[in-house]
Amino acid sequence: QVQLVESGGGLVQAGGSLRLSCTASTSTFSLYAMGWYRQAPGKQREWVAKITSGRNTNYADSVKGRFTISRDNTKNTVYLQMNSLKPEDAAVYFCNAERRVLGNALSYWGQGTEVTVSA
Repeated sequence: QVQLVESGGGLVQAGGSLRLSCTASTSTFSLYAMGWYRQAPGKQREWVAKITSGRNTNYADSVKGRFTISRDNTKNTVYLQMNSLKPEDAAVYFCNAERRVLGNALSYWGQGTEVTVSA
């Protein structure tokens, strides 16, 4: 079992920046693809960004050019740098860790950290 702990959420004005962190409790962190998702009130959870074990990155169109995902395998931590925040970015942000072991998909979620963006 992998535990993920997110931090860094808070209140920010539109146009501002925040950096989210997610730290994993596993010695095999480097083998996991890490992702960030978000869920706004009354909406479904949506994918935001992903970084593979090989450090390839992908972003949702809504955040491309504004958000940057990165990882530090020495700290078992993935980051989401969020710039030029908009009110529509407000949500609870969740960290996800995924890998395949012998054909079985392993997926773990954090508890979430809330981001509020004031207009």
